[in-house]
Amino acid sequence: MRSLTARVVLVYLALRAVSTVLLVLASRDQPVMLDWTGPTVEPLDMTVLWDGGWYRHIAEQGYPHVLPVDPNTGRVAQNAWAFYPLFPLVSRLLMDVTGLGFAVVASSVSLLCGLGAAVVMARLLADRVGPSVALATVAAWGAFPAAVSLQIAYTEAMAMLVLCLLLWAVMRRQWVAVGGLALVLGLTRPIAVPVIAVVAVALFLRWRRRRIEPIPLGEYAAGVWALGATGLGAGLWPLIAWRVTGVRDAYTQTMASWRVGGEIEPLKPWLGMSQWAFRHFEGGDVYGPVGLAALVTAIVVLTLGPWATALGPELRTWCLAYPAYLALVLDPFTSIFRYAIPLFPLLAVMLGGGWLDRSARWLGARTVALVGLGLVGQVAWIWKLLVFHPPSDYPP
Repeated sequence: MRSLTARVVLVYLALRAVSTVLLVLASRDQPVMLDWTGPTVEPLDMTVLWDGGWYRHIAEQGYPHVLPVDPNTGRVAQNAWAFYPLFPLVSRLLMDVTGLGFAVVASSVSLLCGLGAAVVMARLLADRVGPSVALATVAAWGAFPAAVSLQIAYTEAMAMLVLCLLLWAVMRRQWVAVGGLALVLGLTRPIAVPVIAVVAVALFLRWRRRRIEPIPLGEYAAGVWALGATGLGAGLWPLIAWRVTGVRDAYTQTMASWRVGGEIEPLKPWLGMSQWAFRHFEGGDVYGPVGLAALVTAIVVLTLGPWATALGPELRTWCLAYPAYLALVLDPFTSIFRYAIPLFPLLAVMLGGGWLDRSARWLGARTVALVGLGLVGQVAWIWKLLVFHPPSDYPP
């Protein structure tokens, strides 16, 4: 395992070095935006664009105690409560300790958390699909088009570290750790809800084996803690927002301020966005829903087919529960690429490493193909989404 860890570190850092070069080149095409950059654009400014600006605001000024209201609509305006606190607060702590600025600290935190996530990811996958596939999966994940967000002032890297630790703890039946990590995840990114399904499935499967492997009383208690803490973690940040602002649905109203029409609607936005994506094609109203159905079918088939058996029930549950959660709460747009980052187990399946009774075929060729496509995608992600083109642009 030490050899695997060393290879993961080298591969992951090499991929982040490539992304760094791309960010430096992209900084030449980023116009000056005084809310995000200085009077001239420096490469480090690329790490605090878009949501990075919100996290810097939180690190420097905290959260509002009174929800701002848009005078034109009378609804809650966009504000910091949409952004989870662990990343900006850790960054602030390190800023105070080191005296360094937010951009340096936040990008460093992301880089280190992403590296930690890659190492843990490889270890947990190696237990299921073997070290070679695990390393290949980390390479494909690290080259993913939106993987650039793992080294800028975004929460993806920290959330992935916590998520991978949590999934590894579930697979190893370390229920006390599962509960603690679920609470931490609930302060990192809004992805704790589907973890409830993973923990519930894992506990149910453990309970079914009680005659073969008797369950001590202490493990029963730890399992109850894990499930309860996971449920609490899913609602922890909205509860904190309520407590601080005095508005029961402060978080929900804040999230709605980013939605079209100011409302959160389950499922419906996906249909509209699928039609929008095919708007330039004749018959796009039909092709869009067909493409959406094909995407759903692909995820289900990839997850439930025999080619994914080696992942085990916990990771397969995650690959179904997480997209289902996104369908219910997310307005799909260009940020969907970042939201796909936690679906790393499907990369192992795409690499052919999810079979239980056979080794991965053409693993090297598949890895090179996925890494190559991912790096090309990074170029598009940076220049099309991360670089802001005034007066308005699509977000990363």
